[in-house]
Amino acid sequence: MPDALITAKNLTKVYPLKGRAKAEVRALDGVSLTVNRGEYLSIMGPSGSGKSTLFNIIGALDKPTSGDVRIGELSLPSLSSKQLAYVRGQHLGYVFQSYNLFPSLTAVKNVSLPRVFAGEPPEAADEAARQCLEQVGLGHRLDHRPDELSGGQQQRVAIARALVNAPAIIHADEPTSNLDLTTGEQIIELLRSLCTTAGVTVIAATHDHKMLAQSDRVAWVRDGKIEKIQTADQLDIQAGQIESTA
Repeated sequence: MPDALITAKNLTKVYPLKGRAKAEVRALDGVSLTVNRGEYLSIMGPSGSGKSTLFNIIGALDKPTSGDVRIGELSLPSLSSKQLAYVRGQHLGYVFQSYNLFPSLTAVKNVSLPRVFAGEPPEAADEAARQCLEQVGLGHRLDHRPDELSGGQQQRVAIARALVNAPAIIHADEPTSNLDLTTGEQIIELLRSLCTTAGVTVIAATHDHKMLAQSDRVAWVRDGKIEKIQTADQLDIQAGQIESTA
């Protein structure tokens, strides 16, 4: 049976409109979702659908207006900002489309930062960073700075940084949007391999059709609700379009 890792129930997120009394935008409107341990889940939706809001809330980057989201038995909305920061640092990894690397630091030093911030001695943190960079195929680029790396290599550094604290979950926000076709496919395959070989749960907010093809399931978000959830074999993914077969 599936092992539920993240459970979201009746999530809402409401933003008041400035200057308009009692006017509001409901970015999420009663969303419920379960993500299983070791699953690769893609969240798909047009701009303004609520996709990013859902991604941020289940990723402990934002809190809902109402409803609950749990990692195991831990209720994220009940946590303080300091407690959420601890959860993010110890249990979650993040990969963003803009890489978010420090330009003055080498690959090793960029990747080691989460462990240094957690209080680990720099030498031990660097060793963990080297292992993660080797895991993502960059063992030969340890001492290179971001401007000495290609876009795909920078994204691999970002993935290594997300892995360095051995998180249970990686949240990837449009991780291939700044990459060419071939490099994007390599990043997708790398994320997929983390599920199959390391048991990491991957949650990706994406528009990339190739990423959907690698997913275990795809959650389609529209107008603040989950419109449907499909497995990869229920999708007919072709160049430039996606058609549902179920």
